[in-house]
Amino acid sequence: MNSDDTPSADEDAAPSDTLSAGIQKAAAKSSLSALGHAESLDARALIAAMGGIRGILEAVLPGLIFLVAYTVARQFADDDRNQLVLAIIAAGVVGVVFTLVRLIQRQTLMQSITGLVAIAVSAALAAITGKAEDFYLLGFWTNGIYLVALAVSVVVRWPIVGVIVGVLSGDGNGWRNDRALRRTYAGLTWMWVAMFAIRLAVELPLYFADNLVMLGTFKLVLGVPLYAPLLVVTWLVVTALRKRRAFAESEPDT
Repeated sequence: MNSDDTPSADEDAAPSDTLSAGIQKAAAKSSLSALGHAESLDARALIAAMGGIRGILEAVLPGLIFLVAYTVARQFADDDRNQLVLAIIAAGVVGVVFTLVRLIQRQTLMQSITGLVAIAVSAALAAITGKAEDFYLLGFWTNGIYLVALAVSVVVRWPIVGVIVGVLSGDGNGWRNDRALRRTYAGLTWMWVAMFAIRLAVELPLYFADNLVMLGTFKLVLGVPLYAPLLVVTWLVVTALRKRRAFAESEPDT
């Protein structure tokens, strides 16, 4: 038997109970769970998978406001430090407003607080170096970490797309016994790796060229507009595979 047909004993070993429970809990609470349980893909399901309208705005607006505020401030403030401070304050105010709105409406604050922390770290990096482009530095590290984690998951034959689908669908790790499924989930995971790689390949040269306007613009272009279509493709492929598998299992043996 080919070694690629069936996982070895070490590879087939399930994660520890604690790790499995942690993955399942995180996946169930994630916005992706809304898409994982959707019977059909429509605008509402897709937006829910991306965190909802508010979640999208919380992810996009701080960086956009920072870019716009810094560009406008350059027309009125001669000192680079003042321009940067004004842009940082503008981005911070947006994050605080989102948090206050969630607090008033008694909604979960996790996403807003995470966003505030990210804004604070980004602002600190830019303030310390005095370089406006460093406001986006945290995003490079985040994309790099995701890229490495996803790539490693494929190399060790636990592609993250397969893990997430198994958790959200309740199928567990059974997909690992199906060579075709493993390869498909690995291919989908590589597509997500490619997305993060594209972001870094485009944005890093702009960062080193000190081109803030183009950097901020491509951060937006390569954000939701790139993420959403890939999410759609992933959902369509996974849904087709699950339906085909369910149909095959329901067919009587001949």
